Amino acid sequence: MTRRPSSALPLIRKQKTHVPALLIRWSLIFSILLVLSSAASLAFGSRMVGMDGLVDGLFNPSVETYEANIVRKRIARTVFALLCGAALGVSGALMQSVTRNPIADPSILGVNTGASLFIVSGIAYFNISSAASYMWFALAGAIITAVFVFGIGSLGKNGATPLKLVLAGAATSAALSSLVTAVMIPRSHVMDQFRFWQVGSVGSGSWDNIVLFSPFLLFGIIIAVICSAALNAMALGDEAAKGLGVRTGLIRLVSSLGAVILCGAATALAGPIGFIGLLSTHLVRLILGPDLRMVIPGAALLGGVILTASDVIGRILGSPGELEVGVVTAFVGAPLLIALAIRSKVGSL
Repeated sequence: MTRRPSSALPLIRKQKTHVPALLIRWSLIFSILLVLSSAASLAFGSRMVGMDGLVDGLFNPSVETYEANIVRKRIARTVFALLCGAALGVSGALMQSVTRNPIADPSILGVNTGASLFIVSGIAYFNISSAASYMWFALAGAIITAVFVFGIGSLGKNGATPLKLVLAGAATSAALSSLVTAVMIPRSHVMDQFRFWQVGSVGSGSWDNIVLFSPFLLFGIIIAVICSAALNAMALGDEAAKGLGVRTGLIRLVSSLGAVILCGAATALAGPIGFIGLLSTHLVRLILGPDLRMVIPGAALLGGVILTASDVIGRILGSPGELEVGVVTAFVGAPLLIALAIRSKVGSL
């Protein structure tokens, strides 16, 4: 009987000791990027703010200069962008793990389309216009659509497999898109109101919206953290996960619910913003590896950085107005994602 060389043991120990150091180093880097993007969001816009105005606006409440007041008005928008980016990043990480599809994002289960259908229906038939109304209609549409897709994907011998979920989500999304068009086209006032929401923007960021959004963000992130270990086991395959005692159907359902709540709440207030979940999750996986216990906090931090930086770019390019962040993320995110796919392998799930 051949024994494993003893030299392998120190190597394993060495790799294990490097994991915390890697996490700490990159957490520090992500935090620095978060601070820089936040500072840029406060300083750049239709009116540029200098360092003195930035410091006065943040730390000297007694100063009432024009620049200091501009900074104070931008704080809510910046915080809102960070929170929405974090929600979309974690939602993307959950969806990719649930479906074991490296290009999956919350739209894979028709979540965005379901939210869009309910919002356009609310505008057309109930005259909704407030952020709270958008929130509840979008969440209802997202959750009902996800439950429907999960039910369809669960039919058959093997239950809710990743492939069946993807196919059911794609078919449902196509059908709901047709219904959105059918409701919107005959009503010009609905089309006008809906098209501004559909582009995607964090310009609606206010402290009221942040208070409305925060409980959903906290609930979704708690679900993600609780399910992360089980999702790591499911990456080995459903049979292996069941052998380890993981209830794969329940974990897939709960994780999908967390992703739907995160994406639905962010979509309700900011509109459907693409590429954040995909880009932030893949970057984190390339840096920190596939362990969801590191991917989830990393995707939250990096998602906030990417969305906030995209908002800054949109304000600079569109000055004295602004270019909506949904347009910027599409133009910035697509080439970066293609470059990642060309230069390196997509992080394993």
